[in-house]
Amino acid sequence: MPLPGSLLVDGTWAWARTGRRLRVLDPVDGSLVVEHDAAGEDDVDRAVAAARAALAGPWSRTTPGERADLLRRTADLLLRDREPVAALETRDTGKTLRESRADVDDVVAVLRYYADLAVVDVTRVVDAGPGVRSRVVVEPAGVCALVTPWNYPLLQLSWKVAPALAAGCTAVVKPSELTPLTSAHLVGLLAEAGLPPGVVGLVLGDGAVGAALVRHPDVDLVSFTGGTATGTDVLRAAAGTVKRVVCELGGTNANVVFPDVDVDVVVDNALHAAFLHAGQVCSAGSRLLVHADVHDAVVAGLAAGAEGIRLGDGRDDRTQSGPMISAGQRARTEAAVAGALAEGAVLAAGGRRPEEPALRDGFFYRPTVLTGCHAGMAVVREEVFGPLLTVETFHDEDEAVALADGPQAGLAGAVWTADVARGERVAAALRCGTVWVNDFHPYVPGAEWGGRRRSGTGRELGPTGLAEYRETKHVWRRLEPVRSGWLG
Repeated sequence: MPLPGSLLVDGTWAWARTGRRLRVLDPVDGSLVVEHDAAGEDDVDRAVAAARAALAGPWSRTTPGERADLLRRTADLLLRDREPVAALETRDTGKTLRESRADVDDVVAVLRYYADLAVVDVTRVVDAGPGVRSRVVVEPAGVCALVTPWNYPLLQLSWKVAPALAAGCTAVVKPSELTPLTSAHLVGLLAEAGLPPGVVGLVLGDGAVGAALVRHPDVDLVSFTGGTATGTDVLRAAAGTVKRVVCELGGTNANVVFPDVDVDVVVDNALHAAFLHAGQVCSAGSRLLVHADVHDAVVAGLAAGAEGIRLGDGRDDRTQSGPMISAGQRARTEAAVAGALAEGAVLAAGGRRPEEPALRDGFFYRPTVLTGCHAGMAVVREEVFGPLLTVETFHDEDEAVALADGPQAGLAGAVWTADVARGERVAAALRCGTVWVNDFHPYVPGAEWGGRRRSGTGRELGPTGLAEYRETKHVWRRLEPVRSGWLG
């Protein structure tokens, strides 16, 4: 399943010819998967122009039912390709095949969810008095720039392209240069399902290409998923042309543990929350806030559990966690751990590269647990995006909420307690877009996803995720025209 090209413009695959080379590496051993030229600004211009022309062409006359059928056909094709696509996602990202198969299944669910939602009539009739028919209708937002991250390239693209197409928009996709393979395949499946040329284009490139796409004057909406620093740049660049922007950013997500819990269950879920996909998850439970009464028991379980996690090639069924995406991302994690230790944190597990010879050439790092952490530490305030879990202590509910909300990030959080009322109180108090009670990580396509404060703007998934790609228009019709009488 090779990469068919670095560009899809107006339905035609091609390779960019800029001379700026990009290399896609297998994170398991650092080997070269593919090398290609990065797209340039002229490629972005052509892709946007094709999307603009398609928006005004036959695509604009498709019915919601026709768009829904296209999404369903794409879902069926993806199921047909489930195993090779999962293998490609694992090679791209390093995650386990188990995770990749789950991603493919989730993408199928997202495509089908928006197919069903596309045909729901949301036109509103407004009472405007006698002699008037007043209604509010929805229209496509226009040409969309869909900029996706490297950790969930297939899934994150589906969260954007499915509602965009359901709404009748056109789009240009720019995946991360680190993991472009499955994004290109999904775009190809859309074409195979019957998507007209130009409706969805693809440009493979680095940050310069993404920036050109975001600031392009003929792009009407930007949907970006990534880090907070880059998200700030996206918002600033889009402001020049007053684009609509949906930004799903990251954060240091708090996982709050009260003393009335089953410690074994909490430890198991806390390890999953922190170390799924080597901790490279925007909603990872990277901060564990533990009540003082169970702190020692929880930390003992975490240390033993983290040391027992089996690292390896995600294509090996025995592997429990794969590598990090790159040498640079691993170095960032190593620097964060060193900084935390210098600030007084205590290493309970990990904190090193694995010693197995088979893992020497890959971008592996042992799952790491740091105790003795507090809100003033950089490792608590700033997202690391690696296999790193910090542990803080609290003594009462108010302190727990204050600590959880401290870093000004609000993507996700969780609370563990047997007290139903306390679970509801803390869930209501946490200022984030998703709160799990006695669970971590699950989501469904019908529930909105997104952050508050420094974790982003707007929402993906759910009815709101579709509304982001629509404009509302008020249409007022007077049934019998009369003189206004205002000016005599």
